[in-house]
Amino acid sequence: MKVRTRSTAIIGTICLVASLALTTASADESASSRSRHAPAVALEKVAAATNPTAGTAGPGGTLWLAERAGTVRVLGHHGLSEPVLDISKETTTDGERGLLGIAFDKKFAHFYISFTNLEGTSTVDEFAVRKGKIRPETRRTVITQTQPYSNHNGGDIKIGPDGYLYIALGDGGSGGDPHGNGQNLDTLLGKLLRIDPRGAKPYAIPRDNPFVGDPKAKDEIWAYGLRNPWRFSFDAGTGDLLIGDVGQSSWEEIDWAPAKSKGGENYGWSQMEGTHPFREGTEPANHVPPVHEYDRTGLGCSVTGGFVYRGKAIPALKGQYVFSDYCDGTVRALQMKNGKVTGASDLGVNGGEVISFAQGGNRELYVLDIGGSVYRIDPA
Repeated sequence: MKVRTRSTAIIGTICLVASLALTTASADESASSRSRHAPAVALEKVAAATNPTAGTAGPGGTLWLAERAGTVRVLGHHGLSEPVLDISKETTTDGERGLLGIAFDKKFAHFYISFTNLEGTSTVDEFAVRKGKIRPETRRTVITQTQPYSNHNGGDIKIGPDGYLYIALGDGGSGGDPHGNGQNLDTLLGKLLRIDPRGAKPYAIPRDNPFVGDPKAKDEIWAYGLRNPWRFSFDAGTGDLLIGDVGQSSWEEIDWAPAKSKGGENYGWSQMEGTHPFREGTEPANHVPPVHEYDRTGLGCSVTGGFVYRGKAIPALKGQYVFSDYCDGTVRALQMKNGKVTGASDLGVNGGEVISFAQGGNRELYVLDIGGSVYRIDPA
């Protein structure tokens, strides 16, 4: 296993104000779950990138990797490519900024990037793709959102099972949600958005979004009450949505919504931090509590959401949600049934400063260490 080194980190600010340890229902339950459920896995280093922040399956069995300073490289059968895209003159690594997310549509016909521009504005751009290559001349901006502070940008993007583009935005930053954005439906901050980037220019609103027609809410909103959703994913087997949401000072959480959800979930921030009232907050009547939370008494400070494992290399891991913590690096897994966590396990490997996970075209999982290492989770 690599020796962990501290780098200039995209969520260093989060770690100063976040949380510190893993708990499940009880220590005894955690230990019992580990012995029953933890498969034998290993981390195989497959590439060295420069501050990798996100990854996505690309055409032809490749894995595309975003580097924080603004470059995108392709991991193929012959290693890591030279940059296929470079926006380094258009972004900055100040605070928690940079190139934060990438995604392809289902046909690999369009490529999306999520980044903060030089003014700190969250921006999602689209490129057409032809024969596996980006066409720079087709670039266009899909959506932007100004940011009041340099932290809590979120920035993860995914194409959902429905073909729509989902965008995670943090609450705008500072600490404690000073502008109340998490519960305010009249702002995109602190939300998970759902848009149709090909339905109109610059984008269309899906007609079944939960707040369409509500004059007090933004039509783009799919879910709300998020502080800094640091990596979300859709289960490739069921379509369920899972979100890792970074806490303020005490609790880290994993949120879940079933594939059949019609949206509109309120995950509670900033009235709630996990299942606990934040400061003098009162639990909203429609609060959807996390399926898993852990406090900061020793092992972590900033959750990194991952994926439900649907690969073939590790049968014992199938159906388990794999995640980590930026400040701890231990790769962990949740066993779930019908939206309930039935067990939690420590997989016995450490990915360093785990900033993100990526799912390849074959649904095997990769761990991204902001220090530069890209690992594949293999059977031990």
